[in-house]
Amino acid sequence: MGIVALAVSGLAVLAVPAQAAAPTVVSLTFDDGNADQLSAAQIMNNYGIDGTFFVPSGNVNNAGYMTLADLQGLAASGHEIGGHTVTHADLTTLPADEVTRQVCNDRVNLTNWGFRVTSFAYPFSAVTPAVQTTVKNCGYNSARALGDIQSRFGCSGCAFAETVPPQNPFRTAALDQVDSPWTLADFQNSVTRAESVGGWVQFTFHHISSTPGPLSISPALFTQLASWLKTRPATTTVKTVDQVIGGTVKAAVSGPALPPTPSSGNLVKNPSLETMVNGVPQCWQAGSYGTNSHTFTTVSPGRTGSRAERLVVTGYVDGDAKWLPSLDLGGCSPTATSGHTYTLGAWYKSTTNTQFALYYRTGLGYWVYWTSSPWFGPATTYQKASWTTPALPSGASGISFGLNLFSNGTLTTDDYEMNDVASSPPPPPPAPAGTNLVQNASLETAGAGSTPQCWQTAGYGSNTASFSTVATARTGTKAERLAVSNYVDGDAKLLPTLDSGSCAPAAVAGHTYSLRAWYTSTAVTQFAVYYRNSAGTWTYWTSSPWFAAAGSYTQASFTTPALPAGATAISFGLSLFRNGTLTTDDYAMYDTIGAPSL
Repeated sequence: MGIVALAVSGLAVLAVPAQAAAPTVVSLTFDDGNADQLSAAQIMNNYGIDGTFFVPSGNVNNAGYMTLADLQGLAASGHEIGGHTVTHADLTTLPADEVTRQVCNDRVNLTNWGFRVTSFAYPFSAVTPAVQTTVKNCGYNSARALGDIQSRFGCSGCAFAETVPPQNPFRTAALDQVDSPWTLADFQNSVTRAESVGGWVQFTFHHISSTPGPLSISPALFTQLASWLKTRPATTTVKTVDQVIGGTVKAAVSGPALPPTPSSGNLVKNPSLETMVNGVPQCWQAGSYGTNSHTFTTVSPGRTGSRAERLVVTGYVDGDAKWLPSLDLGGCSPTATSGHTYTLGAWYKSTTNTQFALYYRTGLGYWVYWTSSPWFGPATTYQKASWTTPALPSGASGISFGLNLFSNGTLTTDDYEMNDVASSPPPPPPAPAGTNLVQNASLETAGAGSTPQCWQTAGYGSNTASFSTVATARTGTKAERLAVSNYVDGDAKLLPTLDSGSCAPAAVAGHTYSLRAWYTSTAVTQFAVYYRNSAGTWTYWTSSPWFAAAGSYTQASFTTPALPAGATAISFGLSLFRNGTLTTDDYAMYDTIGAPSL
């Protein structure tokens, strides 16, 4: 309660002593070991204050991150080096052994480099009671969460500061992470509020850079903060986390060894996404980059079992989003061998094109973007995407991969697989003689826009081509109409999707094939034929003789030459190579051995 002194006749006016400031401590912490944090270290050195740097040891000595020499320089200047897992993994989605490897091995790595390692920060602030126990058992004295202290950015009604000592040292409360909207006033308010009650305030930084970014503040703003902190009363001090918590340095403890790699079979763990932990499929994580809005949800039912994963992308500008096996040390991510090639598979539905994005693990646990597969077309029912990787680079020890979206759209995935080509099961036997190898042959299953599922439009040269689905079908309710105008050169056609999966008709090198389609046309047409080679690349192969204009449905047919060596699939379609209108339906492709009569 405030006390008001009144001047009363005959009484002396009594001075009221100022209320003593409550002891307050501020910690400046930095996550991920980003190289641009070195500018903050220099600023702190100039003002004689120290920070705590939480470093995933797998990032050290890699592009964009600090080197070991950088970390040693920080420690020599009085800054603290803390743990943040080896690969910056979400510990709440991993099996217990992998959690222990991530936490304990990170501390072992940092300890072996000569650092005093007593403090930990949870990646993504993701923590459970079991994870807290693991952190304690790995020898840490404390662990920081995020978003448990009140600010204008969240946690309304929470305390203004953590207590000293904390009630739970393995989930110490901290403000929301610092990002681009933060101002000097936000920092000042957080500290002065804490001073009103006393206690501990932890700020968490990711990037200190003049280049704008969502988790970045400028060196100028950080300098203003450091300068202002030096003006605070003597009761407000800046300390490292270790200085706040105290305690002895415990012995480093290694995590469990990885289980042996299976000699054959599907290397993906939880491939059908059925095993759940903390509301998400165990051993899986979201990944993304660039400017886009993306949401991931587990949906039911799946292609098999009760679950699949749905990704929705909106507001797309650039980059991508995807669902991946966890980028970890091998408890979840498929173990792989340098020099080997792998067959990847996943079943999907999508409103737009998708492709596999691939990463590999190297060094202590650093994940590197590797390559991407060809595109797979839109599909309204589950289709299998499959692709064979190049040889895994030297030094790589694991692979993670997932189908991505690189435009606005919706993608649902299930039933992932990865097999070492050296031990892959034999390919399925060829289709029985007389089997039509074309998927969605009568164009009845809709795809995206006006293109039937497992089909795509194609063309080249100077002409205007428009495609539409029409009801004037030979059989069923749908056919595809192509209209060409303003023709100068080239052609336009509808083709089975030039993919690496189940849409393009599979074929056997050395065999010949009977191609068929029903059409009406105002101009001559012909089959344009392509094949997929052993490298997965689609190549123009040949064209058929011309077929005459037809006012009613007429069957076009052509027998190919022998399929070239190494080829694995064929795509073909009737084309227009002049102004006119062509309507097609009821496609077929048969191995000539056992092909039915025309």
